[in-house]
Amino acid sequence: MKSILLHINDDPGLEARFQASLDLARTFDGHITCLQAITFDILAPGDFYGAAIAAAMTMIRESAEELRAKLEAELANEDVAWEWVFRYGMAEHCLLEQSAINDVVVVGPNDPAGGPGRPSPLVGDLLLRARTPILVIPGNHKRFDCTGPALVAWNGSTESCIALRAGLPMLKRASAVHLVTVIGDSERERFDLPKVQGAEYLSRHGIKCELAEVEMRDFSVADALFLEAQARQCAYIVMGAFGHSRLAEMLLGGVTRQALTNPQIPMLLAH
Repeated sequence: MKSILLHINDDPGLEARFQASLDLARTFDGHITCLQAITFDILAPGDFYGAAIAAAMTMIRESAEELRAKLEAELANEDVAWEWVFRYGMAEHCLLEQSAINDVVVVGPNDPAGGPGRPSPLVGDLLLRARTPILVIPGNHKRFDCTGPALVAWNGSTESCIALRAGLPMLKRASAVHLVTVIGDSERERFDLPKVQGAEYLSRHGIKCELAEVEMRDFSVADALFLEAQARQCAYIVMGAFGHSRLAEMLLGGVTRQALTNPQIPMLLAH
């Protein structure tokens, strides 16, 4: 994961994903592309001459420039390669375009406009349209240790296989890998591929893993995975993302939406 695309937006989760990108770049001797996109989506009823809109545009632009200056000053003190890309336009469109030439996209889990507890439509859009894995960093995270233990969520689906392959660079560096199946996952009536095939795939890449099963009990699948990851002191989860709805903020299946509503640890997602 040499090429890291970082979403720059002045929201509460920025510092966490900024630090995670630095940790990732140090581990892989990588390069960070900081992508800052702003859009002037402003409505001002009664502003027939556009004065209020012009003033708001100036404030948005100045705020973006201040954020850039602050982060560039911090990056100048870090021993990592980086560049800054500024775009006018929708963030999801700009990130999607740039993701094609990057190894991983680092984003936050929640909708910046909706606050905590609401999955980000940006994440949903990227997951379904990008061919690059998405690393989702919770806003309260201080450090991302991609050499720590990892939990791979496995249900034998195509999506979980894609996520497994996408996570190989990180899984090769993980101190331990746990391939976990949740019993009672109603999102799929059967396992397309048994978990032993996932383990065999990892072994061909020199990765040893432990196979485990957990029961949902009174928990959701997402909660069961988070609890298992916490019990095993995992640094992150690798998981396939499911999406079905037409609306961007609903572009996630039940398990993925649950995981993004209140994420406990970083998640590497692929679809």
